[in-house]
Amino acid sequence: MPRQTTSTLLMIRPEGFRMNEQTAVNNYYQKVLDGLGADKVSEAAEKEFDRFVDVLQNKGVQVVVIQDTPEPSTPDAVFPNNWVSFHHDGRVALYPMFAENRRQERREDIFDELKNHYGLQVNEIIDFTEFEDHSKYLEGTGSMILDRANRIAYAALSERTDRRAFELFCEVFDYVGVIFEAFQNVEGERKPIYHTNVMMCVANHFAIVCLDSIDDPDEREMLTQTLRDSGKEIISITEEQTQRFAGNMLEVANTEGKPLLVMSTSAFEALEKGQIDRIEKHCEIVHSSLDTIEACGGGSARCMMAEVFLPKI
Repeated sequence: MPRQTTSTLLMIRPEGFRMNEQTAVNNYYQKVLDGLGADKVSEAAEKEFDRFVDVLQNKGVQVVVIQDTPEPSTPDAVFPNNWVSFHHDGRVALYPMFAENRRQERREDIFDELKNHYGLQVNEIIDFTEFEDHSKYLEGTGSMILDRANRIAYAALSERTDRRAFELFCEVFDYVGVIFEAFQNVEGERKPIYHTNVMMCVANHFAIVCLDSIDDPDEREMLTQTLRDSGKEIISITEEQTQRFAGNMLEVANTEGKPLLVMSTSAFEALEKGQIDRIEKHCEIVHSSLDTIEACGGGSARCMMAEVFLPKI
């Protein structure tokens, strides 16, 4: 059976990080940091990234760090989980991306690095990027939450998460798809949340989810029942907590198999004591400050980590 958690993560160290104007059109979590120039934003993001990697490595997680390249300009390269996913059978999936400048993040040279320096096996590359030609997108494990052990994939439809692309992924990788819509308040309107992993996290024994973001009561009940039937304890978070990235978390394991729930400091500080207590029944919480990356990039800790499940050669 596939494992739900891995102790190996791929992370891309940013080069020229900044607010990406191409993604800001439907990522309402992005903000302009007034009074902070481009160089200062980039420098702050690099420091946050390095500190985050140190925190993970000190907890015994293996982090494969790849440096982003100066050209082409890829301001969101720090979020690799959107363009690639690695699977237990040696398959690698490449995903169709909404923003044109994000499509340049896809680098197959990284697969050579995983093979040659880490002894990991890539058997096949499954390329879904043709959907871009039809203006349809599926941004990896941002668009989908994978319950790998139970073979269930969850997706909140949005401009970044197309139904047909999601259904094809489920067909190719043998997942049962669970589809719903999730919303947030934007200037008095309910607008789709751009990525499912902003409002939902599925771990081995529990799920953190913003049920309030699902306006349709039937969809909310369906999601709740599916999670319970798959053996997950449901820990609900509020829309306000979601705004602080309390849904953007990932359970990983260290090299000794100890489970860790990784999040940003902003997400941790948004949690109430009762929620923390329920999480800590299952795993240790690990957090690091990602304020600049969260504000300018509109993504947080989970977006920065691409899980590597590839088998050893």
